[in-house]
Amino acid sequence: MTDIARPHTAAVDLSGEGLHTAPPMSYGSYLGLEQLLAAQHPRSGEHDELLFIIIHQASELWMKLSLHELRAALRQIQVDDLGPALKMIARVSRIQAQLIQSWEVLSTMTPADYSLIRPHLGQSSGFQSYQYRHLEFLLGNKNAGMMTVHQGEPAIFAALEESLNAPSLYDEALRLLARRGFDIPQEKLERDFAQPYEPDARVQAAWLAVYQDPHRHWELYDLAEKLVDLEYRFQQWRFSHMKTVERIIGFKPGTGGTGGVSYLVKALSLSFFPELLSVRTAL
Repeated sequence: MTDIARPHTAAVDLSGEGLHTAPPMSYGSYLGLEQLLAAQHPRSGEHDELLFIIIHQASELWMKLSLHELRAALRQIQVDDLGPALKMIARVSRIQAQLIQSWEVLSTMTPADYSLIRPHLGQSSGFQSYQYRHLEFLLGNKNAGMMTVHQGEPAIFAALEESLNAPSLYDEALRLLARRGFDIPQEKLERDFAQPYEPDARVQAAWLAVYQDPHRHWELYDLAEKLVDLEYRFQQWRFSHMKTVERIIGFKPGTGGTGGVSYLVKALSLSFFPELLSVRTAL
């Protein structure tokens, strides 16, 4: 073998790149790493508890970013500026892929591992994630009963109440359709937004017109597909959550008083954007 065929393994000299100079703001200080890495407080002394905590903390960070993006997308739809909105919704779909993958990591925890940790969780449960509730309200799954667990936290409860009563992303999409000349029933545009959305054949007819002539209605068509992709990823997340819980605790009740797997299975039947799914049958 000649020398040219051998991989190059010589070390690269980076000493002249200023790497040994203390910057005015360091990587760690910019990211708040000292606080972030000190935010894990295992209670059981078991090896796998750190995994359990970090998976859930990282999920909350991804949900924070998802809320940031979707709220901004909703505002862009309100002012008929769909370009940025489409980018933001697509970004959330990619975030969902990260959240789905996190269940793959958590599923390396065996039932025996979890049984050593579970007594130390008390009544804490992912069901109590107020960011997740904000996400569901923003996407249209309105259910005031889901807020009761936060009644002892006035600021959180008030913020959730505001989300409950505000138009969802889909509500704003329907208002956009109406502004673009589609016949959307007035009762769908001005309604009690705290109530779950009920599908309507006239709304399906509007989306059908969009899908039958995508070149003419390209922005609306693209928005519809971005929303479908968002729901698809969200359902994958729900499904992966359910299967991970099933794998680790079987069919035992969940912490915090939920039914565990049975509760998560029910959530899989919920749809955020019903006419965007039913229109596929009508095409």
